[in-house]
Amino acid sequence: MAEYEEFTIDKGSDVGIELELVDHTGAAKSLVGHTVTAKMKRSYSDSDGEATAFTSIVATPATSGIVTLQLTNTQTSALTKGRYVYDVELSYVDSGDNTIIERILEGRIQVTPNVT
Repeated sequence: MAEYEEFTIDKGSDVGIELELVDHTGAAKSLVGHTVTAKMKRSYSDSDGEATAFTSIVATPATSGIVTLQLTNTQTSALTKGRYVYDVELSYVDSGDNTIIERILEGRIQVTPNVT
């Protein structure tokens, strides 16, 4: 089950969110062979074309368990003020050549307007 977290993003600013993932023992989760994907939408029912995708990076070394999510100021400028939903998924290919997807984080994002 995914963890739940709320964030606030200032419209027109660059955004960076760093996630430190741990395994069941509390040690850094090895992300070797994993990819990460994160998107936000106004509502769950919006189409994928209406989503804003984060640049999602597994940090080096992948054994550190760190994922970085980023939005540029151009991306956040294009957002409308208000509430959004988001999620973050990890994926990898297992030994049977099956793609395994795990939702690790989800929640809401509040986009605040800017004056400048």
